[in-house]
Amino acid sequence: MFDFKGKVVLVTGSSRGIGKAIAMAFARRGADIVVNYVRHRGDAARTAEAIEACGVNCLVVKANVANDADVENMIEQVRERFGRLDILVSNAASGVLKPVMELSTRHWNWAMDINARSLLVLAQKAVPLMKEGGRIMAVSSLGAVRAIENYTAVGASKAALESLVRHLAVELGPRGILVNTISAGAVDTEALKKFPNRSQILETARERTPVGRLVTPEDVADTAMFLASDMASMIHGQTIVVDGGYAIRA
Repeated sequence: MFDFKGKVVLVTGSSRGIGKAIAMAFARRGADIVVNYVRHRGDAARTAEAIEACGVNCLVVKANVANDADVENMIEQVRERFGRLDILVSNAASGVLKPVMELSTRHWNWAMDINARSLLVLAQKAVPLMKEGGRIMAVSSLGAVRAIENYTAVGASKAALESLVRHLAVELGPRGILVNTISAGAVDTEALKKFPNRSQILETARERTPVGRLVTPEDVADTAMFLASDMASMIHGQTIVVDGGYAIRA
C-alpha cells in the first residue's frame, strides 16, 4: 500500500524539518529522493546520508526555488540522473514576520515568490517528467485562512499557494496527475524559532488541540504518504488539514 520502490521524489526545502521528515518517509518505503536546499549544506549532506542508509539513491541539489533558473537547473539534474519524476513536494518556505504597516514591497514579493510562485515554476518544469499517476503536493499552514500576528505576508502567500493548487488540479487532472495541499498546524521546527512569541504559540496550540499534543513533522509526512498512495486516487485539488483538531475550536 505504501511501497514507493522505483519512484522518484523531489522535496524542496528538505534538508531539515518537515521537508526532511517527508523525504525520509518516502526513502524508508523505497523511493529515490532528490533533496533540495539553499543554505544549510551540512544538514542536506546529513539528510542525504540518512536517506542512502535506507538503500535508495539520493541526489542533493542546491537551488533557490524563488529563482527560475535555479528551478530549471534542478529539474534538469533530476532528468539527467533519473529520467523521470513521480512525486513533487513543494515544501520550501520563507518570509518576513512583521506587522502589516511595516511590510515593504520587497517583503511581500519575497514571500510570494518563495511560497507561492515557486510552485508554479516547479510544476511547469516538472510535469514533462511525470507520467499518469504522478503527484504534486504543497505544504501550507493555517495562516492561509486565519489571522496570525506578524504573519501577514506569509499567510497571504500560503493562501495564494492553496488557490494555485486548485487551479493546477483542474489543468493536470486530465493528465492523471493529482495535486493537493497539506496544511499543517503548529509544528516545532527551526522555522518557528524565528517567531518572537514561539513559546506562547506552542503552548497555546498544545492547550487548544483536542488530541492534546502538537503536530510533528512525521504527522505531516504520514499524510504525504497517504496522498501519494493509490488509496488517495480520488483526492484532488483539496487542502488536507493536519492539526489534531486545532482549527475546529471556536
